[in-house]
Amino acid sequence: MNQACIAGIGETEYRRWGGIADRNEFQLACQAIAAAAADAGLELSELDGVASFADTSIDASLLQVALGIEDLRFSASVWGGRGGGPCGALALAASAVESGRAQCVAVFRSLCQGQSRRYGKFYPQRTHSDFVGQFGLFSAAQGLAMVAQRYRHDYGFTDEQLAAVALSANRNAQRNPRAITHGRPLTLDKYLASRMIVDPFRLYDCCLESDGACAVIVVSAERARDLRQRPVRILAAAQGSDPGWGTGAMGSHNMSDERYTTGGQINTARRVFERAGVGPEDIDVAQFYDHFTAMCFLTLEDFGFCERGQAPAWIGAGHGEWPNGRMPINTHGGSLGEAYVHGMNHIVEGVRQLRGDSTAQVEGARLCLVTGANEINPTSAAILGV
Repeated sequence: MNQACIAGIGETEYRRWGGIADRNEFQLACQAIAAAAADAGLELSELDGVASFADTSIDASLLQVALGIEDLRFSASVWGGRGGGPCGALALAASAVESGRAQCVAVFRSLCQGQSRRYGKFYPQRTHSDFVGQFGLFSAAQGLAMVAQRYRHDYGFTDEQLAAVALSANRNAQRNPRAITHGRPLTLDKYLASRMIVDPFRLYDCCLESDGACAVIVVSAERARDLRQRPVRILAAAQGSDPGWGTGAMGSHNMSDERYTTGGQINTARRVFERAGVGPEDIDVAQFYDHFTAMCFLTLEDFGFCERGQAPAWIGAGHGEWPNGRMPINTHGGSLGEAYVHGMNHIVEGVRQLRGDSTAQVEGARLCLVTGANEINPTSAAILGV
């Protein structure tokens, strides 16, 4: 009865970069946590823990004051990793609940990118950037395009196979009124005509830059019985990195040659499946961190859904599409279609799927895989179940 469960989810509105000017990241985080607590049927004073990731600047003690938390027993954050950390933060919350260190932990991420520094120039404070900044690699698109190009050289993929990832995300976003791209359908012709950002990534191969926040509430199964929503079990959550990964494609590009075209998630995938006691064939729906379309190929392969080099054909055959695909992916629209909140919204969508109230509901879904960003160290993943 002490197994960790997600009992509540909450979000602010999502807007394009710079679209939220009347609140800051701290205020958005408070709004998302309050919404998640209300969804669970909890008073904010009942929270006793907070967890986050991506080197959040939001101070736990200020959250305690702003939210009226009476007894803050646990606070933690995943170091570095940026988008690699959402399921790592979930793992921290789950371990706190299952060990008895806390009873009710809010996991959150807030981004207000119009008010904060992002990519586009060299910042010497980012130590790992010292390895690549001198060569003009100032953005994630540039760093990860190198991996995508090498993958294309080794295994091959077509523009249409890349487009299939973007088009599927956009179609799911059209069903989701929360999505930034809702009401802006994407066609293959429009995709192919969009400007090249860095080969092979066109505009619609790149995730959104957005403002917004979301959160989930983690409690024990016993506590969840008395709350408002059907609990979603955290069957497993793991974080880590493959050997020799270093700072990966976002930093030094010092991965070994045999692992260069992987996502650096092979060991994390093995651990999360072992802990959950299931395999890739058991997963009903997946929420993949989709910072760039080609990175979904690497996730499919690292997590064993297809053999190395076979992911583009798997995607091209429609296996990831809703409603008839073998395993629908990013049913909310993902970072390409709904919003970019460092993958925290992927956990929220995983909960919606298992509650049965997604806008692209997978019939009978009982197991959902959620992944953090690949090509980043540390990365993370979780398997949610009912």
